[in-house]
This record gives sequence, structure tokens and C-alpha cells, in this order.
Amino acid sequence: MFDIRHVHMKKRLKRAGLIIGVGVVLAIAVIFLMRANSDNLVFFKTPSEVLAVPSRADQRLRLGGQVEHGSYRFDGNGHYFFTVTDGIAKIAVEYQGLLPDLFREGQGVVAEGQMDAGVFRAQRVLAKHDETYKPPKDVQTNAKSGQ
Repeated sequence: MFDIRHVHMKKRLKRAGLIIGVGVVLAIAVIFLMRANSDNLVFFKTPSEVLAVPSRADQRLRLGGQVEHGSYRFDGNGHYFFTVTDGIAKIAVEYQGLLPDLFREGQGVVAEGQMDAGVFRAQRVLAKHDETYKPPKDVQTNAKSGQ
């Protein structure tokens, strides 16, 4: 014999299964997106944070802060030296390689590497750009007016 309750129960189970399936697919998609974007995020420690907790010599760190004015020098043999500060603490940085075009004293920087005898030996240096955006038209106008 045909029971109408059985038909409604089947529809409910199908609907619940569909909702659960869509939820699982969405959760997996969100996990993949988060993992992909985590590689693009740059988390760093300030000089105060690095000096507050001693690190192992083999521990890779990201040091971030401002390049201190007057601290940048090049030895002529491919080694760059500069100091990174957060306004409280300072850490001397040594780097061999090409510095980014945006690298300047007083600008933000993130260096990846290890602490070694009080000096941060960087394997990679990323320059942070100024957060203020100026359209090209405004830059040209300011250049003409001397600003």
C-alpha cells in the first residue's frame, strides 16, 4: 500500500542531504582559499618583539619596521647594512642581494631571515610602499606647482 508519509520523509532526507553536501563543498572551498591566501600574507615581528623573546639561530623570522635614517650603507661587495626600528628598539640588518626599488631610509620594510649574534641576517627584503594613493593627474599637478 502507498503511504504519503513515506514520500514526504524521502523528500526531507533528500533536501537535508543536499544542504549538507553543499555545506561540505563550501567549507572545502573556504579552506582552500584561506590556504592559498595565507602564502600571500606577510606577518612580521617588530624589533621590540624579536628582542623580547630570544630566537634559535636556525629559526626563520620576518622582521618588520622602518629603515632608520642614516643607517643604510653598501660595502661595495654586494652587502647592504641598515637598521630596522619600530621607534622603540633597533636591530642591525645585513643583506646580500638586490634591494627592492622602493627601499629607502624612513620607509617600511620586511626582512626575512635569522638572528645571528645580535645581527639579523636577511635572505629576502621586501619594501613596503607608502599607503597614500595619488592619481597620476594629481602627481603631475603637484610636480608642476613644486609640491
